[in-house]
Amino acid sequence: MGRYLPAKPGKIVSYDGRELGQHHGLMHYTIGQRKGLGIGGIGSGEPWFVAEKDLTNNILYVVQGEDNEKLFSKGLRATDFNWISGQLPKAPLKCMAKFRYRQNDRPVTVSVIDNISRPTGAYDRLTSDVTLDFDTPQSAITEGQFVVLYEGDTCLGGGIITQKF
Repeated sequence: MGRYLPAKPGKIVSYDGRELGQHHGLMHYTIGQRKGLGIGGIGSGEPWFVAEKDLTNNILYVVQGEDNEKLFSKGLRATDFNWISGQLPKAPLKCMAKFRYRQNDRPVTVSVIDNISRPTGAYDRLTSDVTLDFDTPQSAITEGQFVVLYEGDTCLGGGIITQKF
């Protein structure tokens, strides 16, 4: 751990401002993470989850309970979304999305914000920025990870999550 990036320890804090412990460097934690926080036994007895990483102030924000509203998002924005077919879908597109490995697909409505054709050598690829509105709020959406869209067994494409809302 920490072989390539120097870890910068910092505070683990609840949203009410209580300092609950110390983290080993924000890069070692993911949104929605439950294990390895080292703050068990504090509070109501429910497990703690990573809700936010404040890179500017080096603070790891946590919440207690898997149903805490701070863990959930109503939608996301993704950039550099690569459409495998090479064509933009008719908007709004109702389809299924996957945000995490081995996750069940989730129903979403997709809107294209901007489309850009990027030359990649032998052929051009069509990419765009998109927003996804979730049919039901989703837990632990993480900026920097990928979202992939499906229609049945057909993969429509994927992009990088840049914002959750």
